[in-house]
Amino acid sequence: MAGAPARGAGAAPLLIACALGIERFALRTGDRGGAPDAMTVLRTGMGPVNAERAVVGALGTEPLRDAAVVATGFCAGLTPGMQPGDLVVADEAGDVHGTTRCTGAGLLVEALGRALPGRTVHTGPLIGSDHVVRGPERGRLRAAGAIAVDMESAATLRGAVRTGRRPVAAVRVVVDTPQHELVRIGTVRGGISAFRVLRAVLPAFFEWHRSSLLPRR
Repeated sequence: MAGAPARGAGAAPLLIACALGIERFALRTGDRGGAPDAMTVLRTGMGPVNAERAVVGALGTEPLRDAAVVATGFCAGLTPGMQPGDLVVADEAGDVHGTTRCTGAGLLVEALGRALPGRTVHTGPLIGSDHVVRGPERGRLRAAGAIAVDMESAATLRGAVRTGRRPVAAVRVVVDTPQHELVRIGTVRGGISAFRVLRAVLPAFFEWHRSSLLPRR
């Protein structure tokens, strides 16, 4: 279900995709100052199939046909020492179906540093799964090079680039770590730190969006 477009600076559209109602709530109650003219926060539903279907459908409609896409929400960290509330900026998002390179990861890291000073930001490959990852599977994914895992980002970005050339990015907030495993998905509601961080990311997304649409020399 898509949120209503927000009015602001800039004409190019932006689609921000998340899976859960609590993620959409965080994003829709965050600071929207400087939002592009056409912006939609889309709740896709859980899992890669739902994510890809929802994003492809949204990008087939006006005014989002040429939208830049950001996949966001919560994730499980794979790197030892990660803490709930840390940020993950993907330089690529992949799963068993392939890998999508992200646009302007460095720009996003810098923008997030300004939006959330002092918050730790990790950059690297984000891996997709069709289930909640626990225990030894974390180690296997980490050994393969991933720094975090979620269920929707890879499918979201794959669907986005399948429908046309556009800037794409994935930014996730760590809610589940090797030291603090999520028992069930409902316990995300207890992740107060992660929720607050997700509420604060929008200015960084808007800055990335403006920069990613500038002509390259």
